[in-house]
Amino acid sequence: MSLESGLNQNKYLNLSSSWRYLTVENFDKITDEELVKLILENQENFLFLVRRYEEKLTRYIRRISGLDKEDIEDLLQDIFIKVYQNLNDFDTSLKFSSWIYRIAHNHAISNFRKSKARPVTVSMDEETEIARRIASGIDVLKEVDQKLKKKVVIDVLKKMDKNYKEVLILKFLEEKDYNEISDILQKPVGTIGTLINRAKKQFKKIVEKEKIDF
Repeated sequence: MSLESGLNQNKYLNLSSSWRYLTVENFDKITDEELVKLILENQENFLFLVRRYEEKLTRYIRRISGLDKEDIEDLLQDIFIKVYQNLNDFDTSLKFSSWIYRIAHNHAISNFRKSKARPVTVSMDEETEIARRIASGIDVLKEVDQKLKKKVVIDVLKKMDKNYKEVLILKFLEEKDYNEISDILQKPVGTIGTLINRAKKQFKKIVEKEKIDF
């Protein structure tokens, strides 16, 4: 069952196929904050929010948890229900993407703790993208061959502390700025800057400790 189908059948959402305010053709032209207001006026518009964020959150959850497709779908179902139930509490003066990422992050980490540690697994294409983006932000890897970059980055990430790995994923893969990461992780902006700097240092330290030959 698809996530949208599951949400349509869920008693909490009571969604239907008629769209009073939006259409599939024009919903991507409005901001998240505008979409939230429309959902609060008409709950049928919530499915547009699901369509906008399903792929993004699927990718993010996979990156921080290593869950398989079915588990991610189950987790997303719970996340979107929680988003819907708490939409009235969203402060529209803030950035919605940070708010929904925070809910996804907290839910994924809670699930991760309950199910104990799982190995993080990503596709070959995603490994290449991870390597390219993180390596571009860490000086020690700037001159390394692209194929070696991928192997180095993936191997090092597996050995990093969870907190440091999370900020690198948000900064370099999800392309969030310091303020957004601050909102998602609920830590001061200064702390985020410190975490990112420490994450880079730990990355370099692991590279040196493992005596990776460039």
